[in-house]
Amino acid sequence: MTDGLALLGQLPPQSQAAIRLLWQILPDARLVGGVVRDLLANRPITDVDMATPQPPEAVLHALQQAGVRAVPTGLEHGTVTAVIDAAPYEITTLRRDEETDGRHARVSWTADWQEDAQRRDFTINALSLDRAGGLHDYFGGQADLAAGHVRFVGDAVLRIQEDALRILRYFRFQARYGRGQPDGSALQAISSQVALLRGLSVERIWSELKRILAGPQVVETLHLMEQAGVLAEIMPGGASLARLERLVATGAPRDPLLLLVALAHQPRQVVQRLKVSRAESDFVQALLRCFTQEEKKLFAQGAGEALDDALRVLLSEEPRQVLLGRLWLAEGDDAPVMADGGASFRTVRACLEALETPEFPLAGRDVLAAGLPAGPQVGHMLGQVRQWWRAGGCRAGRVACLAQLAAVLHAQPH
Repeated sequence: MTDGLALLGQLPPQSQAAIRLLWQILPDARLVGGVVRDLLANRPITDVDMATPQPPEAVLHALQQAGVRAVPTGLEHGTVTAVIDAAPYEITTLRRDEETDGRHARVSWTADWQEDAQRRDFTINALSLDRAGGLHDYFGGQADLAAGHVRFVGDAVLRIQEDALRILRYFRFQARYGRGQPDGSALQAISSQVALLRGLSVERIWSELKRILAGPQVVETLHLMEQAGVLAEIMPGGASLARLERLVATGAPRDPLLLLVALAHQPRQVVQRLKVSRAESDFVQALLRCFTQEEKKLFAQGAGEALDDALRVLLSEEPRQVLLGRLWLAEGDDAPVMADGGASFRTVRACLEALETPEFPLAGRDVLAAGLPAGPQVGHMLGQVRQWWRAGGCRAGRVACLAQLAAVLHAQPH
């Protein structure tokens, strides 16, 4: 018998105090979903969500009457957010789906806890915990969690048809909570309904895919997704699991954009389709720029002044994380110029991480102070000095750069 009150003791004191306060205001409410699942699994808690049979307007009123800040974050979906000590606690009225098109649902309220639990995606997410410590498990979620069995609630096809994003959520939860063979009926249902992904917004798809790429067991999970036909639906131009496996084998960081570049045959097309943010798109474009053959030869030679100079020049142009990402990709591809393979890459990365980012010590005002009038020539002169600075491995300081500026200006025809 699970001691629910003992489980609550795993929460930080601030969260425990907030939950006790909410239970004083809403005594029929229960903790639901991820918080119960992760308390049982003894995992870190990120969000604390509650459910209640009271309609959202009554929840809002009760919180306000008790002096708790209440935000109507989604009244049409039954959700009110209580803010206690700057932390949010979502409270959602028990619901039933009246109508759904695989993306959006029209809901109505219910007082039936099992009916609400039945509309959740997986059994391990359909658990609830009441204020007396009673654990409510209508579909065997606790046993599934203990067994590492990620299983849809009820009919898997119906759950997917209610919200096609559950296809991707299945793989994310399988990677985090699954053990052994994945649920056969779940994979069969996903394969039969995979075309429903076309009706989802690409923003929702990218949000889930990003979490899969950043999560555990990424290679195994992507193989499952390929077998179920999911990758073919969401990766225009195809996917290269072999390249991604090589990258992961190097020990590369689980940066989802880095892994996406390794996975996608056509990364530019993928980021355009998924409508990633401008910053994410820029990062991908930067990762796709290749090192020159001259740079690769320097890398293969290992540590030394020439390598430091080359890396310093690169750092003057591009962010360190971009350069490190490109090195990881190159190592995964096992560039043939690297005579001793991974050891060379480790040397280059260590040198890159040890270097300070060089800052060109002059600006336009220095050119003006040297006597050149404002105009296009200012940028031209500055560019010449900067080119000289880079040619010297970005080592020259301000005094040396000012002397070079004077020499460049002196050499100009009058």
